[in-house]
Amino acid sequence: MQFLNKVFFSLFLVLSGTSAFADYTWNFPTPATPMALDTLEVHNKFMVIVCIIFIVVLGIMIYSLINHRKSKGQKPSKATGPSTKSQIIWTILPFAILLYIDFILMGIPAYHSVVFMEDTKTNADMVVKVTGLQWRWQYEYMDGEAKGIKFVSNLSTPQDQIDNKASKGKDYLLEVDNRVVLPVGKKVRLLMTSTDVIHNWWVPAFGSARDAIPGYLRETWVKIEKPGVYRGQCKELCGKGHGFMPVVVEAVSEAEFKTWAQDQKVKLAAANAGADKQWSKDDLVAKGKEVYIKNCAVCHQAGGQGLPPTFPALTGSKIANGPIFGADGKYLKDSHLDRLLNGKNVMPAWKSILNDTDIAAVITYERNGLGNSVGDVLQPSQVKAARQ
Repeated sequence: MQFLNKVFFSLFLVLSGTSAFADYTWNFPTPATPMALDTLEVHNKFMVIVCIIFIVVLGIMIYSLINHRKSKGQKPSKATGPSTKSQIIWTILPFAILLYIDFILMGIPAYHSVVFMEDTKTNADMVVKVTGLQWRWQYEYMDGEAKGIKFVSNLSTPQDQIDNKASKGKDYLLEVDNRVVLPVGKKVRLLMTSTDVIHNWWVPAFGSARDAIPGYLRETWVKIEKPGVYRGQCKELCGKGHGFMPVVVEAVSEAEFKTWAQDQKVKLAAANAGADKQWSKDDLVAKGKEVYIKNCAVCHQAGGQGLPPTFPALTGSKIANGPIFGADGKYLKDSHLDRLLNGKNVMPAWKSILNDTDIAAVITYERNGLGNSVGDVLQPSQVKAARQ
C-alpha cells in the first residue's frame, strides 16, 4: 500500500508541474483549406456518434450492475440458455443498428471526403511539383506566371539552437530559407515524389498529408482561403535528419504572387548569368561555404568529418583531393565533380538541385577548406560544360 501511495504521489507531482506541459491544443488547427474544413466536420460528426454509442452502452452496463446485484435481492437465472428466437433477435438487431451507423451515418460522409480529397484535377489553377530529398524539399512551378521557377527549401534554424547553445525561437525547427509561395483562392495541384526514401509533405492546417515515394508520382491539392504563413514538416521517419525537414507555405494575394514570381525569375536569371563569368578563388570559397552549410553539413558535418560509414568524411578524402578532369578535358568517373552531378548510393544527384555556380563554389570550398588544401579552382563554366 505504501508503494502505491508513493507511485500516485510521484505521478501527481509530475502532472502538477507547469514545466511538464508542452504546448498543445485539444482540437485540430484552424482549417485553412476546404479539405481541412471537410475533414474537421467529418471528424466531429464521427466523435458525436461514437460518444453517443459509448454513453448508451456504458449507461446500460452501469444500470445492470447496480440494479441486478445480489444485495438488492436479485437471484441468478436458472435458465440453461436463451431460446433460438431470442438468439436470432439479439444477433440481427445489433447488426442492423451497426450497419446503419457504419454505412449511412459514417460511411457516406467518409466516402464523400475521400472522393473530395482525391479530386486533384477538377478546376486546378496551377501545378507545383514537390520532391523530397534527405533532408530538404525541392519545389518546381510547372505552369502559369511562375512556370520555370525551381528552388530548394532548407531548414534555417541556427545550429547553435539545435546544439542548445542559444535560446530557441518561436518557430524552432520550423523555418526555412526559401518558403513556398502560393496564391490565395487558387486550387493548386501538388505532384509528390522523392529521390531517396519515403517522405511525407504535411501541413496540418491544410488537412492533407501525402507520402512522396521514390519512383512514383502521387498527387494531392490545396486551396488556401486565408493569407498567412502555414508550417508543417515531414512526418515519415526518413533518416537521421527527419526532424530537420520543415515545410513553410506563404499564402499571398494573386497580385503579390505575380510580383513574387517576377522577382524569382530575375534572381534565377542572375544566378544563371553567373555561370558565364570568371570567379576568383576567394569568391568561390566564400560562396561555397554558404552552399555547404545549407546542403552538405547535415550529412558530412560542419567540419567535414562525416558520419562514416554512411556519410564519409571529406577531410582528407581521395575524392575531395583527387583530380577532376582527365587528359582529354572531360571529368573523370567518380571524380569530385562526377559525384556531385550524378550522386552515388545515398548521395543525391545535385545537378537537378544546385545551379552551376553553386556546384563550382562548393567543390572549390571542399577542396580548399575542411582541412583540405588542393589549391585548384573549379569555374561555373566548367560545370556548365560538364552537364552537356
